[in-house]
Amino acid sequence: MKMTFADLWHPSGTINRGAYALVGVLGFAIKHNLDRVVAGYGFHRTWGLFNYWVPVHDVARITELRGSEATFLGTMVALSLPFIWVGVALTMKRLRSAGLPTQLVALFFLPVLNLFFFLVLCLLPERDLSAAEVKTAGKKQSYLARIFPESAMGSAALSLLITVPAGLGIALLGVQVLGNYGWGVFVALPFTMGFAAALVYGIRQPRSLGGCMGVGSLAVALLGTALLALAFEGVVCLIMAIPIALPLAAFGGACAYGVQRRRWFQTEAPVVLSALLLFVPGSEWAEHLTARPAPIFAVRTALDIQAPPEKVWQEVVAFSEIPPPTEWMFRAGIAYPIRAQMLGSGQGAERHCVFSTGAFVEPIEVWDEPRLLKFSVTSNPPPMEEWTPYSHLEPPHLHGFLVSEGGQFLLTPLPNGGTHLEGTTWYRHGLWPSAYWQLWSDAIIHKIHLRVLRHIRDDAEGTAR
Repeated sequence: MKMTFADLWHPSGTINRGAYALVGVLGFAIKHNLDRVVAGYGFHRTWGLFNYWVPVHDVARITELRGSEATFLGTMVALSLPFIWVGVALTMKRLRSAGLPTQLVALFFLPVLNLFFFLVLCLLPERDLSAAEVKTAGKKQSYLARIFPESAMGSAALSLLITVPAGLGIALLGVQVLGNYGWGVFVALPFTMGFAAALVYGIRQPRSLGGCMGVGSLAVALLGTALLALAFEGVVCLIMAIPIALPLAAFGGACAYGVQRRRWFQTEAPVVLSALLLFVPGSEWAEHLTARPAPIFAVRTALDIQAPPEKVWQEVVAFSEIPPPTEWMFRAGIAYPIRAQMLGSGQGAERHCVFSTGAFVEPIEVWDEPRLLKFSVTSNPPPMEEWTPYSHLEPPHLHGFLVSEGGQFLLTPLPNGGTHLEGTTWYRHGLWPSAYWQLWSDAIIHKIHLRVLRHIRDDAEGTAR
């Protein structure tokens, strides 16, 4: 059977074992040498055969990397995508020619095991097919497509009935079982749900781009509603996740719009959906196995106070009760500071900063009166109290995912007799993509700083007057 270059990209039809082995070896040789050239000349790095097992570990922490490190890993992943697509297409052809279910293509994505899978496919003989079977292989409508309604509304409803429960199960696997709040939950899941929902929506016949994006976005929105209704998440966390989840779901729907217009999709829809079903749990599991310590971030906030450092120091060490908050985020459930009290004085003393959800226990490390008060944190209360229809909610991210490691107050005298007061908090969080969640955490901690610093300013200036 003669194969053209265009045939490499289409999963319909068949391929014999010899051609499959030849294209596989040539493809790997091209891919490996391309990687070596890009790594060597583009990034001045060496690249060997065993490096193909290293990126699985590195991708899970890609948001911890900066500059050339992140660019390098992103480039290597991008180079892999066309080769992965060709590999999947050829594997589906080979499975068909060997008389095996095309759903086995999911084994293509299993590390180590896929090497034995490729070897078996190179050894299995072809099943005898008639000319008519070869011609029509991959062109018949799948059994899955035949059970879906023709109408757009019916297909959309059935799509949501399938993808939302599946997405809920996968989300709970990542969060409740594996304890991940990372790439699998916040990136892979919304994109894959949008992609899968739009694919199922267009399984009977191609749908519009707007329809695909809408169904994909609606699937993720309903998933959030289900998490809220079943008491797995609260309103505030879902609101924080919307800016990243909905665009990814819409993008997944847009990608599915392109796929569902291909002729081969009508036959291979069950295979594609099976691969999608394994993709997100696989990402969550890989992330769980390769978990690394959460990065530490620092937030600094400062303001000037019209009072001498000696007066400001008295308020820094232990400030009085702050009036109830007016900021929307604190009224929505984010923990906010109420007062601070000092047990003892000097290095080794213990400061308790009382928040709306509990108290931070802060042993004093540096007591340089009236210049620097630095402390560690040995006990953290929950970072928020979730809005929920239920009386109480304790999702896993309330414990150990946003943790203060320490802080300090730095007092600098000003020429006019006032004080420049700077507050710093060092914290870590186990949420990924960390760059996205850092936007939220930095903003929240900055608001907490301002609430404390403004109260200290008001009391110190009042005492000075």
